[in-house]
Amino acid sequence: MYIEQFKLKDLPFRLSPDPQFLYLSKHHARAKAYMESTIWFTDGFVVITGEIGAGKTTLIETFLHELDKDVVVAQINQTQVSATEFLQAVLVQFGFTPFKMKKAELIATLNTFLIEQNAAGRKVLLIVDEAQNLAPKVLEELRMLSGVETTKEKVLRIILAGQPELNEKLDSPELTQLVQRVRLRFHLTPLSEADMQAYVLHRLEVAGSAGRKIFHDDCFPVLFRYTGGVPRLVNTLCETAMMAAFNEDRDYVCLDDVKSAIEELRWVEFGRRGAPRDSEATGSFDGATGDTGNRAGPKLYVGSQDEDLVLGKIIVAQGGATVGELPLRLGRMVIGRTPDNDLQIDSRFVSRHHCQILTTREGCVIEDLNSTNGILIKSKRVRHRNLNDGDVITIGHHELLYIDERAPRVDTTGSGPGLDRSLATGQSEAVESQG
Repeated sequence: MYIEQFKLKDLPFRLSPDPQFLYLSKHHARAKAYMESTIWFTDGFVVITGEIGAGKTTLIETFLHELDKDVVVAQINQTQVSATEFLQAVLVQFGFTPFKMKKAELIATLNTFLIEQNAAGRKVLLIVDEAQNLAPKVLEELRMLSGVETTKEKVLRIILAGQPELNEKLDSPELTQLVQRVRLRFHLTPLSEADMQAYVLHRLEVAGSAGRKIFHDDCFPVLFRYTGGVPRLVNTLCETAMMAAFNEDRDYVCLDDVKSAIEELRWVEFGRRGAPRDSEATGSFDGATGDTGNRAGPKLYVGSQDEDLVLGKIIVAQGGATVGELPLRLGRMVIGRTPDNDLQIDSRFVSRHHCQILTTREGCVIEDLNSTNGILIKSKRVRHRNLNDGDVITIGHHELLYIDERAPRVDTTGSGPGLDRSLATGQSEAVESQG
């Protein structure tokens, strides 16, 4: 790992929302203050929006990390649900098993719980991330829940966080009553160039740089030009640049390393980009059968990619059935549960940002992003591994077969590399804890 070469104690630019790495720009500090205000005021929603990768989730995790013990929290991340499923998800967060309850019973149980918590002197907070995906009927249920009150005050605090589409949805005529309940709305913008430089230096310092100059000063204008100050893009470009320096056996990053990273990632300047690539979806597959559009099982979504220089591929399977395939090109591919990943596996056994695959011209490396259930190869949990042709990576209930297109292969069966044979040698027990 490059952290030893750079004399660091931790990975400075991983994508997992680690509160200790939070850099509070002026805008991020204001958004965090708005979240904190929900603990003291109960007279409405707080809505935080921002583009993909702006840092909303890291803010939420930091805010949750600092809450007092008298605050009871329900955090909802899966938002493509019906109104009944949403109420069930909230009750599950509060420790109930509500799956046989009808809607009226769900509402009554939730109202009773809120009143009891208030009587016991506890504050109840509901945080909904990816709220732009909520259906209007679900948002209406939220409005009704926000109205639960005692003779003195409302008893449920609510924070909605989501992409800019959430604002468009809230401003629609049918949600006028809901918008009237919104007390604070804030849009999280990308970092300025000065803040972006401070952000990079902050993350390096937290990771153990101890004031050493790891990025040359002439790197920062180029970093900003290609990332637009979007924190997730900054992380991606900085880490790839550090890998480029690592390959050159240097303990600092120069401008040539940043240019090499841009070339490997095949990025254009931020101002010339259209819609963010990782917000697009080119296919959805049922996690068990491969049928499209079936909501019964976990779903897998594949992000769009450039069409040249395929150096390998990942074949995704569940229960022995192939459910998707993703080509590997130069750069980084992040795998996880939420839509902002390059490869989304929508399963409760997969963490928000579970792992990443770094592809270079020489080979591919898989790294765990501090996931709950980890990644397994040959039934052994690994944190970092150079992938070999035919490796099977187990993530929860899914298997990912790695095929290296650089490797010469001889087909003696006439059927090509067999997915079933490879999976049979690499399967391990499913991990039953939730990611």
